[in-house]
Amino acid sequence: MIIMTEILAEVMDYRERFVNLLKSFQDKKGAFKYREALAEMATQGKVSLVIDFDDLISFDPDLASDLKDKPMEIVPKADAAILDAMRVENMQYAAKVKGTKVRFRNLDEVVPLRSLKSRHMGRLLMVEGIITRSSSIKQLLRTGVFQCPRCGEKMVVEQGGTALIMPPRCANEDCQRTGFFKLIPEESTFSDWQMISLQEKPEELPPGQLPRSVEAILQGDLVDISRPGDRISLVGTLQAKQEFTSKGFRLATFSTGIEANNLEVSEKGATEVLVTPEDEKIIKKLAKDPALYEKIFGSIAPSIYGYEEIKEAIAYQLVGGVPKTMPDGIRIRGDINILLVGDPGTAKSQMLQYIARIAPRGVYTSGKGSTAAGLTATVIRDKNTNEFFLEAGALVLADKGIACIDEIDKMRPEDRSAIHEAMEQQTISIAKAGIVVQLNARSSILAAANPAFGRYVPQRTIAENIQELPVTILSRFDLIFTLLDRPEEGRDRSMTEHILKLHQGIRIEKESMIEREFFKKYLFYIRKNANPRLSEGSIKKIEEFFLAMRAQGEGADSPVPITMRQLEAIIRLSEARAKLALSKEVTEEDVAHVTRLITHFLTQVGTDHATGKLDIDTLMVGRPKSTSDKMAGLFDLLMTIQKDNEGGPIKKEVFLERAELEHYGREFVEKNLQQWLNDGVIYEPKAGFIKKT
Repeated sequence: MIIMTEILAEVMDYRERFVNLLKSFQDKKGAFKYREALAEMATQGKVSLVIDFDDLISFDPDLASDLKDKPMEIVPKADAAILDAMRVENMQYAAKVKGTKVRFRNLDEVVPLRSLKSRHMGRLLMVEGIITRSSSIKQLLRTGVFQCPRCGEKMVVEQGGTALIMPPRCANEDCQRTGFFKLIPEESTFSDWQMISLQEKPEELPPGQLPRSVEAILQGDLVDISRPGDRISLVGTLQAKQEFTSKGFRLATFSTGIEANNLEVSEKGATEVLVTPEDEKIIKKLAKDPALYEKIFGSIAPSIYGYEEIKEAIAYQLVGGVPKTMPDGIRIRGDINILLVGDPGTAKSQMLQYIARIAPRGVYTSGKGSTAAGLTATVIRDKNTNEFFLEAGALVLADKGIACIDEIDKMRPEDRSAIHEAMEQQTISIAKAGIVVQLNARSSILAAANPAFGRYVPQRTIAENIQELPVTILSRFDLIFTLLDRPEEGRDRSMTEHILKLHQGIRIEKESMIEREFFKKYLFYIRKNANPRLSEGSIKKIEEFFLAMRAQGEGADSPVPITMRQLEAIIRLSEARAKLALSKEVTEEDVAHVTRLITHFLTQVGTDHATGKLDIDTLMVGRPKSTSDKMAGLFDLLMTIQKDNEGGPIKKEVFLERAELEHYGREFVEKNLQQWLNDGVIYEPKAGFIKKT
């Protein structure tokens, strides 16, 4: 029987063998999988049929092997086999439809982009990566109808590739003209065409290496189903394209590209982390562990000593809150943004790099080497075709993950401002070169910054400590932590012992820690499956905390201690804590831990050191209310003196002396005068004199 099957396989044409698969293949339940798919094709008006490569291997392993080796020969026969099988299922649709396509999915091997070599040329393969750029949609000529300008004879020429093929001479025996022939577009056939660039995933990139990329050609119904930033699985044939010199001479070197057969967009990074049923059981068991939070917090950057509050906050950031879309279409983000500001040598960069590695979808970048285009997205012109492409940046590539931005204060102001929209609306809007598009950037941002004075000065506001970072960005962080390097004998001794053990090669691991690879699976599973809601008790607890904080700001001269942005941060963080335990509801205990974190954050960076009161203006405005009131009083004094001088310019030294008599410090006055000059509030009509603009 086996020998007869082999003989039949040799005798049968590839087309017949595919027809046999479509008619005869049954799944585990005994259903005729592809006959049902053909019926669905006819019902929905589709022109392509997707075949699972596993089904082909189980049905005809020799055909599967030949397909990978000779796709250029076999795929067209598989395309024709659909029509043959369709005539049995639906004769009417088979007569109407043209250009049917077979698409193959889930090949038995994924070839890394870095491993594409000459041995893969002409073979069917499967690659995975991120789309970094995509061209506009064009129409590719498939069958051209040409007309002779002398005798009017029409000729049909089948096309191949992107170079136009014209008739060598007129088909009319009496004419036989050579040269240019007019194309008749309305009688010719075209197909949709698009080029994309596929790049390696950041988490698969070897340290110190540039990411590899490959261009791919999409045609037909594969066009426009993906966009920059999407992670995809691509099945296609690797082909060679000859290179030319700048003067148009042919070279002996060839670049490679993939002619796509099938493209699938990975949903929520499902292809990145594989969670088996056994893993799921362990995850659910761990979620019920009484010491769960201690284990999770201890598993974050275990080689970095201390920083318990920061590690707790980052644990919440790794899973995020619950995003919501309102009935009017407004979207409320669930992602949590955190900023670390601190002295040199406090392990900020190591923390960011660790989180970028452990996050299910993490991207690490440094402010020194980042531009607005590299962070968000840009439109570039292809040097060969002069065509505009949309290219995605780090925040788009980190969609549904975490973007770690080190030394964010070192970025140029025009580049830094590009992340405003991404931090709140979680989108990137581009309107350049006729391309108007909005890309998703649903990523959390974990950023680190260095103080402007070398070391963090607690007596100054957070805005003064990192002057390069505007308050418009500072106010968008849910939590800000300061890392201070201050001598303290007990802590210094423990940290010294910790670091010395690391240098001895002693692994700093506790029994309570979660193994790193399993921790990634745990985080991925939670992000995908946990969706807690606020309970009545948690709502009441949040309301009590928020109203109690707001009550501290009642009174005409009292500063505002907290705003609605902090309220939303409390909700996001509470939901994240509940998600870590796979809870269906946010509990009062979750809220209690989160409000402790928020209070710690506000005490560190949201306190007016002059009055000792909480004042959110230190974040929102860049200075506390007491300073703003003092500045307003100083400005009123300037207006009074100028009025007494009949509106004319006043001598700067006179103003300084008068301000000192009113108990304003000279340094404070000079600083504000310089600020007003920079802002254009006042000007110097002549040296040593000032006047309101």
